[in-house]
Amino acid sequence: MPDPDIMALQVDRDDDVAVALMPLAPGQMVAIGNREVAIVDAVAPGHKFAVHDISAGSVVRRYRAPIGVATQMIGVGAHVHSHNVQTALRGELAYDYVAKSADAVERPGGGQPGFMGYTRQDGSVGIRNEIWILPSVGCVGRLGERLARWGEALVGAHVDGVHAFNHPFGCSQLGHDLEGTTAILASLAQNPNAGGVLIVGLGCESNQLDLILAQIPLERRARVRTVRAQSEQDEFAAGKAALEALADLMAQDVRQPVSLSGLRLGVKCGGSDAMSGLTANPLIGRIADAVTQAGGMAVLTEIPEMFGAEQLLLARAENKAVFDRLTQVVNRFKRYFLDHGEPVSENPSPGNIAGGITTLEEKSLGAVQKGGLASVVDVIDYGHIATRHGLTILEAPGNDAVSTTALAAAGVTLTLFSTGRGTPLGSPVPTMKIASNSALAAAKPGWIDFDAGMVLTDGMDAAAEALLDRIVAVASGEPTCNERNDERSIGIWKRGVTL
Repeated sequence: MPDPDIMALQVDRDDDVAVALMPLAPGQMVAIGNREVAIVDAVAPGHKFAVHDISAGSVVRRYRAPIGVATQMIGVGAHVHSHNVQTALRGELAYDYVAKSADAVERPGGGQPGFMGYTRQDGSVGIRNEIWILPSVGCVGRLGERLARWGEALVGAHVDGVHAFNHPFGCSQLGHDLEGTTAILASLAQNPNAGGVLIVGLGCESNQLDLILAQIPLERRARVRTVRAQSEQDEFAAGKAALEALADLMAQDVRQPVSLSGLRLGVKCGGSDAMSGLTANPLIGRIADAVTQAGGMAVLTEIPEMFGAEQLLLARAENKAVFDRLTQVVNRFKRYFLDHGEPVSENPSPGNIAGGITTLEEKSLGAVQKGGLASVVDVIDYGHIATRHGLTILEAPGNDAVSTTALAAAGVTLTLFSTGRGTPLGSPVPTMKIASNSALAAAKPGWIDFDAGMVLTDGMDAAAEALLDRIVAVASGEPTCNERNDERSIGIWKRGVTL
């Protein structure tokens, strides 16, 4: 629980609002800086109240930035939420490039711990040594699941697990939609956590095995096996033989000490509340900075949850080419919404609103903190693999299953997933759930891997040190909650026509 003497937090002294850390009742006096505010309305934990009068039509600021516009006069101490604040987001924007200041965004580095990982032939490092079964088309998804159940007998000293990732796509898709499915599966097959991959095809599908294999480099194909079900008299027996062959290859794989530079970190949020931007997301940002400072990779996605905060990332673009690429991806995603007749501000979700998030700008300003302060070194399309050390922006929607899958396909080996309301969801790679508040961590110990509520009690530095220790343990083999619960699945972004 937070310090009982601290009832609310204001991120910046120029912000128009503060966030309640505990239930506040009308008439209660709350200290904000060197003054006190009398609460007018009941304010639930995670919700906001005005720290001074806000006139109708005025910009409302939190995180030192606009989170919306007041739709009516809001008196000091009044509850500030969706009933009196609305988004100011509209559509595509033009952005002016300003070269990043050389010393504006980097945190100082330092000695960082290493972990025990699996070094692959291409120099990448896995934190698991698993066999992944990927169906080219949904028609053989259940076959893959049957093979995974049989493959449990192969798990032992050198095989950490055998997992099938079913999906309904791969046929009756056209153009870019089909290309996206092919790219995701080909990229998943190259994830360093997969010591062996079995791709199961049907034979007549649009997403032909040869299309997938063509996108996998030759050196990686040595750990890939395929089965075409229509070409086999006994497709299950063929699949078993392929799994046994992969397990034999993986017998040479052993954990070795590697530096933190070998970590490929994905950062994600879901079921957020207003505390996410105060505790869990900036804490994850500290870890992203530690990994990138050490020479590793961090990947930030959920493009629609950058709307209203994209300027913070654009200001950190390593060069104009990266800046232009990020503006293109952001505006392309806005156009995707508009072309479907949807406003770009169709967010936050009902759960987010219940947790105290009022507008998409507010959600985005909290969400982008997961990327820390590192320079943005690259921007990649959906289904592509991150290749540069530093912070990469990945094109994908905010949907939890789709975006965590896109992160795994981008090559991340561990995803840090902040949440204020909780979710059991897991992706192909270990998916550590970071609770934004201690109440959630206490209520859902089977879901939550780390309580970021300690930021309020022990401070950010202590929380970052504790979380990094936990990450090193997970990277060295300790299972996450999603792994213990066997919560592993994929979601593929469906964008086009189905025949």
